[in-house]
Amino acid sequence: QVQLVESGGGLVQAGGSLRLSCAASENIFHINSMGWYRQAPGNQRDLVARITSGGSTNYADSVKGRFTISRDNAKNTVYLEMNSLKPEDTAVYFCNAGQMRAGVLYLYWGQGTQVTVSS
Repeated sequence: QVQLVESGGGLVQAGGSLRLSCAASENIFHINSMGWYRQAPGNQRDLVARITSGGSTNYADSVKGRFTISRDNAKNTVYLEMNSLKPEDTAVYFCNAGQMRAGVLYLYWGQGTQVTVSS
């Protein structure tokens, strides 16, 4: 069971920046992929960015060039650097971990952190 704790959300003006952190309860080197999802009221939870254990990344088109996902294996932490924030980035951001064990994919979620971007 992997436990994930997010932090770093808050209120920021449009054009500003925030950095989200996701601390895992175990060595993330053994976690196949970690990512950030977001969910605005009335919307589904969508992928924002993902990073694999090998360091490969992928991003939603809406955040490419503005957001950067990274991981620090020594700290068991994944980060999401968010720049040039827009009001439409307002959502609850969730950290996600996917771990393969004995051929089964296990998914874990954090509790979420609110990001609010004012215009």
